[in-house]
Amino acid sequence: MLSKEREKIIRSLQTKKGRQKSGLCLVEGKKVIAMCGDWLEYEFDRTMTENFDQLVTTETPQEAAAVARIPQWGIDDIKARPVIVVLDGVQDPGNVGAILRLCLGFGASLILVESADVSNPKVIRSSAGAMFQVPWLEVKRNALQQMISDLSRKVYRLEKTAAAQEISSIKKPAIVIAGSEGQGIISEIAGQSVFIKHSADLESLNVGQALAIVLQSLAK
Repeated sequence: MLSKEREKIIRSLQTKKGRQKSGLCLVEGKKVIAMCGDWLEYEFDRTMTENFDQLVTTETPQEAAAVARIPQWGIDDIKARPVIVVLDGVQDPGNVGAILRLCLGFGASLILVESADVSNPKVIRSSAGAMFQVPWLEVKRNALQQMISDLSRKVYRLEKTAAAQEISSIKKPAIVIAGSEGQGIISEIAGQSVFIKHSADLESLNVGQALAIVLQSLAK
């Protein structure tokens, strides 16, 4: 059975403040739990507490959940991948989760600037647990320029400008910066603008869709 103390901790993981204080996050569903690896602390299910439905966040709860440590990655982990994706101001948890899955599928790492909290249960579910497998770092905007310089690789900005080249011009190792569909890239980090050629009938691509095309093209 879950102790009252553990139930209190699990409830706190539904808030960013609670996750930051404990260094833990909530994981829901057996498939996602299986992705936790060494980050897993303990599992629980509805046989262990009558409050199970209140401890998890999904409207139709999974039959199993877990508490895991929030992964801690370093700059060397980020550098180890040939492509580094930088998300600039992408606040939608579903988009961030989907992009983590893309990074897992195509061998990229991830840097997040003013984007959705990776430890958010919605991001973890959307990532299908990829946040436990993909190296990622959250970086403050005023520290981004120095980090980009330290990474020492060419920067590409995913945006349509007069000087933009098609994504076929991207060469690994690379840093690919992408912003939200509404605001685009906020950062003024210098780099080669690149775009995805598509029908004029389409105004723009969702950031997840765009990065899927870019990462797939780089996998060839």
